Amino acid sequence: MNGFPKRFLWGISMAAFQYEMGFSQNALDPNSDWYVWVHDTKNIESKIVSGDFPEHGPGYWDLYKKDHDWAEWMGLNTWRMNPEWSRIFPKPTTSVRVSVDHDDEGIKGIEVSVSALRKLDELANKSAVKRYREIFRDIKSRGMKLILNLYHWPLPTWVHDPIRARDTGLREGPRGWVDDETVIEFAKFVAYVAWEFPDIPDMWSTMNEPSNVWSLGYLGGSFPPGLMDLRAAERAAFNMVQAHARAYDQIKRIVGKNAKIGVIYIVSPGEPLTDSEKDREAVKLYHEASVEWFFKAILQGTVKRNLEGGEINRKDMRNKADWIGVNYYTRNVIKHIDRPPYFQGEVDYGFSCKPSSKSAAGRPTSEFGWEIYPEGMRKALNICGKYGKPLIVTENGIADIKDKHRPWYLVSHLYNVWLAIKEDKLNIIGYLHWSLIDNFEWAMGFSKRFGLIHVDINTKKRTPRPSAYIYRDIIENNALPEYLEEYSKYPNVFC
Repeated sequence: MNGFPKRFLWGISMAAFQYEMGFSQNALDPNSDWYVWVHDTKNIESKIVSGDFPEHGPGYWDLYKKDHDWAEWMGLNTWRMNPEWSRIFPKPTTSVRVSVDHDDEGIKGIEVSVSALRKLDELANKSAVKRYREIFRDIKSRGMKLILNLYHWPLPTWVHDPIRARDTGLREGPRGWVDDETVIEFAKFVAYVAWEFPDIPDMWSTMNEPSNVWSLGYLGGSFPPGLMDLRAAERAAFNMVQAHARAYDQIKRIVGKNAKIGVIYIVSPGEPLTDSEKDREAVKLYHEASVEWFFKAILQGTVKRNLEGGEINRKDMRNKADWIGVNYYTRNVIKHIDRPPYFQGEVDYGFSCKPSSKSAAGRPTSEFGWEIYPEGMRKALNICGKYGKPLIVTENGIADIKDKHRPWYLVSHLYNVWLAIKEDKLNIIGYLHWSLIDNFEWAMGFSKRFGLIHVDINTKKRTPRPSAYIYRDIIENNALPEYLEEYSKYPNVFC
């Protein structure tokens, strides 16, 4: 039996915007850029978004105890979630003054005083704070550890007006992560949450998948503000790196030096299309741009800014992570091209396949069109393992409403986590599946279902899929049971 380490963290991950709304009017949160984005008529007509709305979602804000019941039934010992910034501060906090150390290189320090925290408390939505406290305590009362993530993509509309930013080409705002002020306001939000809930979370994360925000928002994707602007993408990336560092500082200062603070990052390992030297070099460039740039910035303080001119060294941004969360879904197959950035993803592999089909390698694909490639899990963990921090798989899952692939997906990916622990000697301390229940899948709405537990969006009834029973069995054994070991090693021949 392939056993996992003692005290291994078995859990799920969720995002507030995808889960919370859908049951009562009290659950509605219309004050985020994502809420505005998915309701925008232009986006709906151009099919940038689905036309589904989060206010019809699974209703976790009201039904959280039912979902915690299912977590308990499954034997989970860890729950990762985020409080929504726009819920706690639906109105601006810009009037609350804080001390900022800001020079030509950027924002090097932010001091949120006790008096500033008290003023923030006066502005906070107290009913939302109270409900989050109830949710957090219910999680803890069931013997689960709480990993509190501070940012999972939506920004308050007073921080980012995505439609105005889009329609004016960023000439008008507020412009979200393109603006330096967002770094300051985020630090205030993080400081307030740390001050309000200092003793409840077991672990903290500053943000989830920041690279998706700057790439899918500013390099032609479906995220707000939906622009193609290289300079804005670089500016947003730089500000998110700074925001991570300043958020880390707030939690350490308020909660204490023993607070365990990480960051959650998506890692999609590159593999060369051919064995040519050019394609292998292209993979190295891809990894530098997609992963290493970020971790060099937050761990070494070395920030490369291509369009702004060269590289800067920021002592204030060194060693700003105690653990690393690795989100893995599939790989990318990379080839050389003769123009910057000198690499490009090949179609029909990784994320660029046709839904519910086969990749160019003959692998099954999800309903999202993502190639099922469990070997990439081990590679992703090794990419992050070189930084010497404890690792948690913080997201891993598949869009699969009929649960056709999910059982094998789950088992085969966990087998590769086990290989990374046993053979590669990586310090992996947990696995969090995405996700417990079906939810609102951002621009794709309800068309993509990632839940171990099916949700009837009309009635909100929860029903476990077969994969939920498999995950429960693995958790109970803290291992891949013998009957699953061989199943885990080979592509799903039944599909």
